[in-house]
Amino acid sequence: MATRIEAFLGRWLFPLHSRQFAGKRWCKIGLRTLHLFGIAGIGGAFLYHAPANDWLPFLWLTLATGTLMVLIELWSHCIWLLQLRGILILIKLVLLGLTAILPPSFDSGILFVVIMISGVISHASSRQRYYSPFYGRKITLDDWQWPSHG
Repeated sequence: MATRIEAFLGRWLFPLHSRQFAGKRWCKIGLRTLHLFGIAGIGGAFLYHAPANDWLPFLWLTLATGTLMVLIELWSHCIWLLQLRGILILIKLVLLGLTAILPPSFDSGILFVVIMISGVISHASSRQRYYSPFYGRKITLDDWQWPSHG
């Protein structure tokens, strides 16, 4: 039974080919652009302790666009979770979540670290972005598949 469930999940999460839809690239570009607007807007909360009504719409924009970008990546292929580009997104979410429990004096430092991670990984070479610490090498759909596909 576990083998069948593993095989089903493997096929669903890690299909042989990445799922696509018409306009996917432009959809991701639009979401990323809106996400940057949201990040800029919530900077006031982190850096200047602006009143919530000034930055809350930007927070919702950031959360919505970020969630949609992650869902598109996961729907396309979950190999993303095994690569640095996906792992670092999860680390950024944990760091941002820490702002809810740490004193406000940590907020600006966390924001700077999150932006630094974003800038570095988005401009890193594909060798670094697609590197998997689980496999100790760059993995892509051209040279990797879920074990149940083998």
